Amino acid sequence: MEWVYLLRWAHIMGATVLLGTGAGIAFFMVMAHRTGDPRVIAHTASIVVLADWVFTASAVIAQPVTGVLLADAMGWPLTEGWLVISVALYVFTGLFWLPVVWIQHQMRDIARRAVLSGTAMPDRYYKLYRLWFACGFPAFFAVLAIVWLMVSRPIMA
Repeated sequence: MEWVYLLRWAHIMGATVLLGTGAGIAFFMVMAHRTGDPRVIAHTASIVVLADWVFTASAVIAQPVTGVLLADAMGWPLTEGWLVISVALYVFTGLFWLPVVWIQHQMRDIARRAVLSGTAMPDRYYKLYRLWFACGFPAFFAVLAIVWLMVSRPIMA
C-alpha cells in the first residue's frame, strides 16, 4: 500500500508543477513585457519556452498517467462525477495551453529579431501578447478548479 502514497505524492507534485510553473511563467512574461525592452523580453521568453517544455510538458504527460493509476488504486471509477469534470477541465486547459506554447515561441522569436535589428517591438508582438494574456486566465482558473476537485472530491448526483 506504500506505493499508493508514492503515486498520490507524484500526482500532487504534478499538479503543483502545473500550477506553479503556469503562475511563474505568467508572472515573468508579464514583468518582461512591462519593460518594453526587446532584450529583456527575448531573454525571458527564451527561459519561459524552455520551462514550459521541461516542466509543464512533463507534468502534462505525467498527470493523466498518475491520475488513472491513482483512481484505480483507490477504487474510484473514472465515471465518478468529480473525475469526469476534472478530465474535462484538463482537456479545456490543454486547448488553451497548446496555442500559448506556440505564441510564446512567436513572441520570443519576434523579440530576438527586434534585438538583432535594433528596432522596437512590432505590432504583431503586442497582438500576440494580448492573445497570450487572454488565454492564460481560463487555463489558470481551470487548473485551480481541478486542484479543488482533486482535494475535495465532491459527491455529485
